Amino acid sequence: MNLTQTPAIEFRNVSISFDGLQALGNVSFTLPRGEMICITGDSRSGKSVLLRSAIGFLRPDEGEVLINGQEITAMKESELLALRRDAMGMVFQENALFTGQSVYENAAYRLTDRNWPEDETERAVVEVLTFVGLQNELEKQAEELSGGMKRRLEFARALIGWPSIMLFDEPTSGLDPLNARQVLDLIVRARDLHRISSLLVTKALHEIPYLAAHQAREDQTGASVIKIPNQVPGVHVCLLEGGRIAFFGSPLEFAQSSLPAVQHILHPVTEAMHGEIDVADPWRQNRETKASLE
Repeated sequence: MNLTQTPAIEFRNVSISFDGLQALGNVSFTLPRGEMICITGDSRSGKSVLLRSAIGFLRPDEGEVLINGQEITAMKESELLALRRDAMGMVFQENALFTGQSVYENAAYRLTDRNWPEDETERAVVEVLTFVGLQNELEKQAEELSGGMKRRLEFARALIGWPSIMLFDEPTSGLDPLNARQVLDLIVRARDLHRISSLLVTKALHEIPYLAAHQAREDQTGASVIKIPNQVPGVHVCLLEGGRIAFFGSPLEFAQSSLPAVQHILHPVTEAMHGEIDVADPWRQNRETKASLE
């Protein structure tokens, strides 16, 4: 199989229900290799269900999910485990680090679980910890790290061995703007420098134009993330509403769309305690946080 021509992820008419309530309804999309889909939507729109279906934690009632061209919905659990181990990484919203273990041990977990030789494991750990900026913290215990450093360690553990596909479940949740920007830059660098294909779930809509307007480049002095005049090709927005895809397109098309579902999430109207109306603008929020995100 020629993976360079094979989509990283395909959903074909996927439907999932829980207790008679539809969580995903006839969802179809393709994630080309090296590209990124930002999945957003209101609470209970199906974002997390879609992400967990992509990694095989949930199996659809109808339809097919393909990872690197392999249909996973009928796979045995052992086959799924092997696929996740070799091709996929995931950063969860919840803290998934092993307390009582060092930074090195947490980062090395996926490789020691695969019985990699010790010298190769050490080289891979140092490489990935350098990538996330934790190369000087190898001996620290995970619980000694700050919140932002813990999230970067979660990235290191997911990126070890450089999987071809990454899944991100609200990766900046709970972080201050500076740490959130560092995490977004890691995602950009993984996408652009290592050609990692990614699904990213976010409710923070201002993150989408940031990911679309920044690109990682490498020169003799190292890697840097810079703002570019045009949007990065291969960044897409998938808006879920009631478990169905209400919009799929580029971030620019999303920002300019007049579809009611898009307008609802871009400009939600909420009533304040005293009856005042506040019209939120996540793209304005992106401009207002410019100092911390650039």
